[in-house]
Amino acid sequence: MKIHFIISTLKGGGAERVLSILATAFADRDNYEITVLTLNKCKDYYKLPCYIKRISLHKGRIANHKMRSIYNLTKFYYHKKNRPDLIISFITLTNFITIPVAKLYSIKIIVEEHNSYLRSMKNREFITNITKKYFYKKANLLTVLTTFDVAYYKKYGANVVVMPNPCSFPPIKIQPQNREKVILAIGKLDKYYHKGFDNLIELIAPILKSNPDWKLKIAGSGDKGYELLNKLSKKLEVSDRILFTGFVSNISELMLNSSIFILPSRFEGLPMVLLEAMSQGMACISYDCKTGPSDIITNNVNGLLIEDQNKKEMQNNLQNLINDETLRQYLSKNAIKSLDKYQIDTIIKNYESVFEKL
Repeated sequence: MKIHFIISTLKGGGAERVLSILATAFADRDNYEITVLTLNKCKDYYKLPCYIKRISLHKGRIANHKMRSIYNLTKFYYHKKNRPDLIISFITLTNFITIPVAKLYSIKIIVEEHNSYLRSMKNREFITNITKKYFYKKANLLTVLTTFDVAYYKKYGANVVVMPNPCSFPPIKIQPQNREKVILAIGKLDKYYHKGFDNLIELIAPILKSNPDWKLKIAGSGDKGYELLNKLSKKLEVSDRILFTGFVSNISELMLNSSIFILPSRFEGLPMVLLEAMSQGMACISYDCKTGPSDIITNNVNGLLIEDQNKKEMQNNLQNLINDETLRQYLSKNAIKSLDKYQIDTIIKNYESVFEKL
């Protein structure tokens, strides 16, 4: 089976990481021929194995990215030898481009959403609304990350199923003995509002001051976000307690060496970093934002789930985690046990079941 995975770029991000994991997992099976296409020019942060074909369709004189991408993809698939049996397209704006091209050439297409429908893309509301309300019903299948989104897309006629993200890492079997006293957060810094990093620095500042042996690490790229967040940390006089690591390729190693993972997001799809942190035995604490964390965490069992954006409750529970090593170990042990349905083999079987129906 010939499958093309299409996304804007392979720069750092959750959806990009999911694509690289899925493409590699399918390529490792004998009956799939996998190609990854990107539509924008950018350095690949996620490297693919050599047996996956990699194509970039960013060139051309058309200034508008969307029009240029539609033209380039249409031109590429004009040649029958380039057409796959199936396209799997990631993220709303890319789906806006791929759906009409796939329908033009009668190529089956699965489109994927990796955020809740509640998320509004600034300055792009018109296109995202058109895509979600009118284009998705033209795709053969739409996948979403949680049950929260299903009713919304069904209302607009889409054939929609829940398809969770696979966890990137196998769950650890042996706990590291000496984790550092580090609270870890992960995400693109330029998406600081989405990821809640501005609120995180404000709520954690007094905790870091009263616990001088603990530090906060925020892993992720983004110059504009870094400038704003670093300025905020200096204003709150905790810049010596907060480390901005930039993009980290060996994220599992960073998780293994850290004690607490915190997810302060205002909204999510299904947060992949939360699954990853749990797989590496971290004690996890998260806002119960829309959507995702409540699908993953059972409060006080495999993590701590905090009322959405309740700053005081987050501070109190984070302080409890810092104080109580026994609680951290309890949450860690249960987190590792709770991830079976997010393992890559399970996810691939779910996809293959969908393929048969298509």
